[in-house]
Amino acid sequence: MKNNKPIDIILLGSAIVVATTFIFTFALHLLVLTIPIWVIIALPVFIGLTSFYIFYFFVERFINDRLKVVYRSIRKGKTKKDQKPRYKMNDEVFEDAEEATRVYSDKRQVDFEKLEEQEKYRREFLGNLAHELKTPVFSIQGYILTLLDGGLEDEKVNREFLERASIATDRMVTLLEDLDGITRMESNILKLDMKNFSIGDLSKEVIDSLEIKATEKNITLTYPKDKNLEVYADRSKIAQVLTNLVENSITYGNENGATNIRFFQMNDLILVEVADNGPGIQHKYLNRLFERFFRIEKSRTRNEGGSGLGLSIAKHIIESHNQSLTVRSTVGMGSTFAFTLDSAKTENEMMVTSRGVKIH
Repeated sequence: MKNNKPIDIILLGSAIVVATTFIFTFALHLLVLTIPIWVIIALPVFIGLTSFYIFYFFVERFINDRLKVVYRSIRKGKTKKDQKPRYKMNDEVFEDAEEATRVYSDKRQVDFEKLEEQEKYRREFLGNLAHELKTPVFSIQGYILTLLDGGLEDEKVNREFLERASIATDRMVTLLEDLDGITRMESNILKLDMKNFSIGDLSKEVIDSLEIKATEKNITLTYPKDKNLEVYADRSKIAQVLTNLVENSITYGNENGATNIRFFQMNDLILVEVADNGPGIQHKYLNRLFERFFRIEKSRTRNEGGSGLGLSIAKHIIESHNQSLTVRSTVGMGSTFAFTLDSAKTENEMMVTSRGVKIH
């Protein structure tokens, strides 16, 4: 009965009425009075057809009224009177309604899980943001209170504490600038200055800017000097990505380690990799690595400095180029961050509108 259409139930009910009428009429013919054969046949048929239309009218009305209530509760938006569906009795109305409610239930469950995940992420984000701001704010507060309590008159103390307060202020400024930048990226406000440039030359500039920091941990920074591949991207934004990735490899890398920038031609794309031989990252952390403020070892990595937004910003920059940033890592062997960029374009290829239409 589960897969029957409403019309099947109506026909079955009408058939029962016909059979019952025929048996009653025939029994009456045999036991009480003589009834013409055509009456014995015509009467059940007439009553059966009448009952069929009566059943059809009331069952159709009942099912339509009930289904309208069901669909009204699971469908979004309003429908006009002439657009409201009329469910026919020869349709699979029960199966359709069951499927519609199942889909609605599954979607609500997915939405509920997403809301839970978003709420969890929001709580973590606010907690991390409060902690990131609390550290420099409390430091500044401590330095100022010390100066007000008499340290201001001591030249050695006042200068040292003012310098420390300045460092804490710089950290707050960096954090707020990174937050503002990532907010603009997520709001699609970020504008890209797309042009051709050498990825090798950019890698050299990034390595030169971080050479002093790498020397402190005796980390070797290298890139393929013999390759001169050109890409089509926003040079300053890609410089920011490379700087974040290389700086992270230095900050969290092993002493006497190595970080290597390398790139490969892949048809119309250039694959760029930043690889190190550091401690590596456990597999369970890889999926969350690009979340804002996510840190693997919070107590240790906060002391290393940084806003905790570098990888999240790098991911958004690469995605704004319609590419993706990925990571692979093995504990004890190191990590490799990789992303692709478009190869250098010709003048004709660059002369297109924002919709990709060529300008002649």
